[in-house]
Amino acid sequence: MNLAFILFNGITWMDLIGIYEPVQKLKSLNYLPDLKWDFCGFTSEISDYGGFTVKPTQIKNDLSSYDAIIVPGGKGTRDMISNTEFLQWLQTAANVQYKISVCTGSLLLGAAGFLKDRKATTHFDEHETLRPYCGEVRTDRVVVDGTVITAGAVTAAIDLGLHLCREWANDEAAVVIRYKMDYRN
Repeated sequence: MNLAFILFNGITWMDLIGIYEPVQKLKSLNYLPDLKWDFCGFTSEISDYGGFTVKPTQIKNDLSSYDAIIVPGGKGTRDMISNTEFLQWLQTAANVQYKISVCTGSLLLGAAGFLKDRKATTHFDEHETLRPYCGEVRTDRVVVDGTVITAGAVTAAIDLGLHLCREWANDEAAVVIRYKMDYRN
């Protein structure tokens, strides 16, 4: 399985790390030894609003070859939902099996057209912003609508990561990884 973590300026790093930590353990604990991922950015450096900056491993690459795209949220999503070039890049994932988001990352999935007639969630302050992009806004921490999976506010990223561990490996993987993370939610 090959994953694309989508990065953009104004990201909330906890949205990314919250899902990344349990998912990467699928590989490191040998549940999915062939699991691989890229950090795909729209620019050569990505910063949050506090100035924490990283360099993506891929820049504006075609996303069609991945099995899943994972889109974190952050204040930057409000700018990116109207950035035509960014949305066109994201739409290269149209045929990717899994479209996954954390927090306001669902606004980007929606603006790219991936949530049409689907159930989805986002940060609790942005439910009304999400409404025009999807069929139904839900308040659950994790919402599964086929292979489109969205998570609510920031800490729901961990719940989503553990959900993916269960879905992509098995219940045992999710239990072991939850234990190793000392996550008791």
